[in-house]
Amino acid sequence: MATIPYPHFIGSEKSAVEKGILSSSSSSSSSPPSPVVLTQDELKKIAAYKAVEYVESGMVLGLGTGSTAKHAVARIGELLRQGKLKNIVGIPTSKITHEQALAAGIPLSDLDSHPVLDLAIDGADEVDPFLNLVKGRGGSLLREKMVEGACKKFVVIVDESKLVKHLGGSGLAMPVEIVPFCWKFTAQRLQSLFADAGCVAKLRTFAESDKPFVTDNGNFIVDLYFKKDIGDLKAASDAILQLAGVVEHGMFLDMATTVIIAGELGVTVKNK
Repeated sequence: MATIPYPHFIGSEKSAVEKGILSSSSSSSSSPPSPVVLTQDELKKIAAYKAVEYVESGMVLGLGTGSTAKHAVARIGELLRQGKLKNIVGIPTSKITHEQALAAGIPLSDLDSHPVLDLAIDGADEVDPFLNLVKGRGGSLLREKMVEGACKKFVVIVDESKLVKHLGGSGLAMPVEIVPFCWKFTAQRLQSLFADAGCVAKLRTFAESDKPFVTDNGNFIVDLYFKKDIGDLKAASDAILQLAGVVEHGMFLDMATTVIIAGELGVTVKNK
């Protein structure tokens, strides 16, 4: 595992400058290089572009959802228009990705027609040292897990802020998709499961209206917040899925085959 400096994989300092990734002064031989200061979105874009290097003509692709994955979808569409990729079929993981991919000119299908995918590219909300993930803060975890569980290779793209020592370690949400029927009952049972970890379960709502967030599948999401490590992830996964009313959770265990991490010093690629 090595960190690849940005100019190396982008191609040249000139192209990096044109993309706004390096400051123009860094290409001047008369002055020392300026430090590269990248926004979080620029880091996401860099990771996404690196992931698209794994895409080959003729592939069936899982197209992820979220602020990082959207850069990969846009890049795939661009390469199709340029003729650098051909005969791509995309399987979107959400309605919003479906719309973006159509607008980008990517031919689309579904798992019924393509039950085995060559590759999926998606972001993640957390990545632990064993490449386990938390996903679903954007609300598409069920379709993401269905699509990404059907692919031969799953490439995850993140910026370094998503790295955690253990899942739940960011203090942010670990989502669980549940049926709307008696959601308070289900949320209370989820919270009780992880009482030892100081779990708090909250129904996801829209801030402006306080109405429940509804997934593409017509379900609600309960976000779990942990104060401590929840321990055995497989046991936690099984316990959640055994609760009636639970549809799916946002822990993606042993699914990622490659994680691409964009940080201040360059891109790091970790393989399973």
